[in-house]
Amino acid sequence: MDQKLTEISSIGEFGLIDRITREFPLVNASSLLGAGDDAAVMRYADTDVLVTTDMLLEGVHFDLTYVPLKHLGYKSAVVNFSDIYAMNGTPRQIVVSLGISSRFAVEHIDALYDGLRTACQAYGVDLVGGDTTSSRQGLVISVTCIGDAPSDRIVYRSGAKDTDLICVSGDLGAAYMGLQLLEREKIASAGEKDFVPKFDGKEYLVERQLKPEARRDIIDTLAGAGIKPTAMMDISDGLSSELLHICRASHTGCRVYEDRIPIDYQTAVMAEELGMNLVTAALNGGEDYELLFTVPLSDHEKIKNLPGIKVIGHITKESLGCALVTRDGNEMQLRAQGFNHMAPSSTDASYPATAESEETAG
Repeated sequence: MDQKLTEISSIGEFGLIDRITREFPLVNASSLLGAGDDAAVMRYADTDVLVTTDMLLEGVHFDLTYVPLKHLGYKSAVVNFSDIYAMNGTPRQIVVSLGISSRFAVEHIDALYDGLRTACQAYGVDLVGGDTTSSRQGLVISVTCIGDAPSDRIVYRSGAKDTDLICVSGDLGAAYMGLQLLEREKIASAGEKDFVPKFDGKEYLVERQLKPEARRDIIDTLAGAGIKPTAMMDISDGLSSELLHICRASHTGCRVYEDRIPIDYQTAVMAEELGMNLVTAALNGGEDYELLFTVPLSDHEKIKNLPGIKVIGHITKESLGCALVTRDGNEMQLRAQGFNHMAPSSTDASYPATAESEETAG
């Protein structure tokens, strides 16, 4: 028997806010007062404050046909944590605002906040406030994350230098292939009452798309090895886009080697199955939320054997431009074609392309 759902109007805005925030105990000393007053209260001493924000729109950034609300809540938080880690900082608090259409019930919002709570517990982050309003465009989620870092430990995009090594964590392209798989099964399920999606042997790809993780472990590993990156970003819009952001901000060029880009076996199998260029997924897919960073050449011995990190190229003088060195030794101009938030909706990422994407802060 189907569960009877509770209309949000029956408990009102304030009843909903109280319901979804009551089980978020504060765990950070900087969080003096969380949700429940006119504003949260936070206190930071002898540290710099980092702030990032991200907005997710139904039909643009997520499809509830195949994205469970709990996973969506988890991902909404984690992608913001990732931005703070990419500055070499520590996320401490989040503020979450929702635009909710009339088709959502209280239980749906409970599921979303269950995911947010799971993420906050996993990463030691406090939810300290937010807002709710009605929406005529489906579900809208806005998350702002506040973090901190000692001023001498913050890493910017603009610090890369000639001869620095280019490094990435994890593997690339899996999230993009996970999205292609989910979209394929969505199309196949049309009109089918008891459709069972075919995810066998591809679970890793689905997880990378629906439940990404921020690489706090890599930040800890680098600190433990005594390495401070010279520049760093997380890979949300694709390796090409992010690397070009670093090079533009640092006034440098780069060389990335195709045969050094880390790719998981399932990603390669899926690309072959779909008849797609594997390099396309790895360079331009996006949503991997791995860390892209540069380190001085003098740190090569320190970093070459660190788990979960791979050196994929080096920074050059700006006059040499940015290029991908193919397996046969040819150079191809590196172009940004990751997700463009202002472009018409498309999952196409043909390689190579001419248009460069732009990114706004956060």
